[in-house]
Amino acid sequence: MKSAHISSCRYIGVLVFLNIFLMLFSSISTAQSVDVPPPVKDRVGAPIEGVHEDFTTPALTSSNLKPAQPLVFFNDYPHYTVELLRVQWRAVDPIDLYVMKPKGVKKPPVIIYLYGYPTDTDVFKRTEYQELVTRNGVAAVGFVSALTGQRYHDRPMKEWFISELQESLATSAHDVQMVLNYLASRGDLDMDRVGMFTQGSGASIAILVSGVDPRIKVLEALDPWADWSTWMRSSPLVPEEERQGYLKPEFLKTVAAMDPVDVLPKIQAKKFRLDDELFDTATPRAIMEKLRSVAPAGATVRLYKDMDEFKAAFQDGKNLEWIKKELESVPGATHAARVPDGYSKLFQVGGEEFLPAQRMLQIVEQQLVLH
Repeated sequence: MKSAHISSCRYIGVLVFLNIFLMLFSSISTAQSVDVPPPVKDRVGAPIEGVHEDFTTPALTSSNLKPAQPLVFFNDYPHYTVELLRVQWRAVDPIDLYVMKPKGVKKPPVIIYLYGYPTDTDVFKRTEYQELVTRNGVAAVGFVSALTGQRYHDRPMKEWFISELQESLATSAHDVQMVLNYLASRGDLDMDRVGMFTQGSGASIAILVSGVDPRIKVLEALDPWADWSTWMRSSPLVPEEERQGYLKPEFLKTVAAMDPVDVLPKIQAKKFRLDDELFDTATPRAIMEKLRSVAPAGATVRLYKDMDEFKAAFQDGKNLEWIKKELESVPGATHAARVPDGYSKLFQVGGEEFLPAQRMLQIVEQQLVLH
C-alpha cells in the first residue's frame, strides 16, 4: 500500500534517495550530552496518563497533552549551537526537535520551520543549513509533522498522512503550540518575535495554528494544501486508487472545520506572505487563486513564474530576508506568552524555507555553491 502512495507523487519519490544522500554526506559533529535528564522509564511508547486529544480542532483548549521529560543533546559550532531534543506529549509519538541558536545574541527572535509531507528531519542536520538559518542573529527551530518521517511508525501501512488527514492536521497543529509552550519555558528566546516559514501541508498546519494562537507574529506559507474537496479531486499527490474514498462526504466532513481557505482570513499573525509557485501542480491552481483572494488585508503575495525565478530567490539565503525583516519590525508585546502550569519546571535545558521538499537537493546544492 505504501508503494502506491509513493508512485502517486513520482516527482517527490526521489526524495527518499536524496535524503539518504544528504544524511550520509552531511558534516555532523559528534553529539555532546549536556545536562541530559534521565529518561522516563519506558517513556517511548508508554501511556502518558491523563492525556486526551481532540482531533476535531487545531485549538489546544479541548485537549489535555502532558509533556514528558525530554532527552537533550548539544552540538557547539563557532557561530551557533544546535540542540537536538526528543520531546513527547502523547503515547508512541516522540518528536525530534532541533533548536539552532546564534552565538552572541541575547534572546534572539525565532523562526519555526515546518515543511510539508513527506519531508523528514535530514535537512536540519546539515551544518550548511544550520549556518544559513541562524545568520543575522535569528534562532531556528525545526521538526516534522505527524505521520511523517521519523514520526511514521507503529501504524498499518494503509494509514498514512492523507488517509488520516484529520489526525495529521490536528495533532500537528497541537504540536506547534506545544513547541511554542516549550520554547517560552526556556527563557532564552524572544517569544514576542516568533515567525514560521512553512511549505505544502506544513503551510496548511501553520495557517490553522495562526487562526487559534496569536503567538506566531509573522507567517510565510509556500503553496499550502487547502480546499479539501478540490485538492483531493485534483492533486497528483493523491493516489488514484484511493482518490474516490477521500471524495466521500464522510471523509471530507472530518476535515471541513480545518480548511485553510476558511481560516486564512482570520489568522492572528501580524504579517503574512503567501508564496505561489505558478508552475507547481501539487496544490492545484484553482486553490492557490482562492487562497490569494481570501488573504487578509495587508498580506504580501510572492509569485514565482518558473523554476529559474524560484532558484534565484533561494540563492545564498535571500529567501529569508522578508521574514527576518518583518520579525525585526514587530513591536514588543504587552504581556509575555503564557506557559501552562508546571511546564517551565519540567523543561530546564541549557524565507521562505531552505526549500520545498521535492526540490531539496537541487536548491540546497545551488545555495551552498553560491554561499
